[in-house]
Amino acid sequence: MIKKDFEIDRDSRLYPELLRQIPNPPKKLFCRGNPELLDCRKVAVVGSRRYSLYGKQTALMIGKYFGKTELAVVSGLASGIDTFAHTGVLEAGGSTIAVLGTGLDRNYPVKNKPLQEEIAEKGLIISEYENDFSGNQYSFPARNRIISGLSEGVVVVEAGSSSGSLITAQFAGEQGRTVYAVPGNINSQFSIGTNLLIRDGAVPLVVVKDVLLDMGLELPEENEKKIALGGDEMAILEIVKRNNGIHVNEIAHIMNKNIGKISAIITVLEIKGIVISHGGKIHLAN
Repeated sequence: MIKKDFEIDRDSRLYPELLRQIPNPPKKLFCRGNPELLDCRKVAVVGSRRYSLYGKQTALMIGKYFGKTELAVVSGLASGIDTFAHTGVLEAGGSTIAVLGTGLDRNYPVKNKPLQEEIAEKGLIISEYENDFSGNQYSFPARNRIISGLSEGVVVVEAGSSSGSLITAQFAGEQGRTVYAVPGNINSQFSIGTNLLIRDGAVPLVVVKDVLLDMGLELPEENEKKIALGGDEMAILEIVKRNNGIHVNEIAHIMNKNIGKISAIITVLEIKGIVISHGGKIHLAN
């Protein structure tokens, strides 16, 4: 039976060893949910509260992808990318951990109360703060060290120049974790942070399976073939199958859609490992 509410300190056998090794690890963790998730392998997926359609689609996709593996996905339950990452994992029936900057009995943001309750029921919620603590300007940046500290790697999906997820990436680098960043449009305010991370040495996340390979894991072949595709993704894939090597402009013309939207969807298909692009032309990956 899953124990719902419990707390552990640094001397507890449940205290995650990776977290114990970081500078200034939390003295105590207040937890709600499944304690077994403290002992499994973890990867963080984070990003900005402000997001584009591309960022939303990518975070959901990555969450669903990891949700089909043995990994638990760690994030911060913030609006935007964090929310979509948690949601994607849950939709895939996977395991997710939310690290709060408030106490467990507080809901921030308020609109995420149903999601917080679902994670408490199906995953795990963690805080270093007493249950009734409402949070402050220091507690949210501080919790980011726990997000990265719990995880073997940190994926930053989308981040502006001042996104809090860049703090998580900084903590990850200091803790010796691998930082992955999803490349974005160089003209997009939502991608400047991730693109700068890549410039400064982060691993460009072009195919999500690369994270699993780096960790020595492999997604089961039968699950890999069940990657869910949306309506527009399926339509683009069918066009590429009929016209392997087709230009992105031609796809936009055939579908009578904005080229920016088509380019964003193609990028997601690239990350899923379904298509590749070269010189503006789109090819099947296999």
